[in-house]
Amino acid sequence: MRLVVLRGLLLACVLVLSACSSKFATYNGPEVTKVEIFKSQRLLRVFHGNRLLKSYDVELGFGATGHKQFEGDGRTPEGRYTIDKRNPNSSFYLSLGISYPNAADKAFAASHGKSPGGDIFIHGQPNKKGKRGPDWTAGCIAVTNREMRQLYAMVKDGTVIDIFP
Repeated sequence: MRLVVLRGLLLACVLVLSACSSKFATYNGPEVTKVEIFKSQRLLRVFHGNRLLKSYDVELGFGATGHKQFEGDGRTPEGRYTIDKRNPNSSFYLSLGISYPNAADKAFAASHGKSPGGDIFIHGQPNKKGKRGPDWTAGCIAVTNREMRQLYAMVKDGTVIDIFP
């Protein structure tokens, strides 16, 4: 009898600890209807309608000034996009995909004989440690891992994201 109780307690502890260590958070608040990023302020804001729900400091691409035009320019896009995918197995701690490039981005790059690039995400920190300074991404928007857990739970695919200079 005593062994059965101990096994039950051990199983309960394992379940509680595994739930706490999961990288997936839950969110039961108001629906996120819009994300705004202000590159010059290094700020990401999450809204339900016109109501601000949360703000986060961000790091950007290494070529942070100006709209992303070509693959490898290190710039973070500007304009209206949507969250179009999510990657729980990212090279960074979770990631939310941004629908860059749009038709205009593709046409501009093509008119210069170049690729617009792609794979722009909001993500956490790299899974591999290394030296990096401010604005270290290749054009993505980075937050802390704790903040990325929150965003990953809050922001659904199809959410509008406006990225301002």
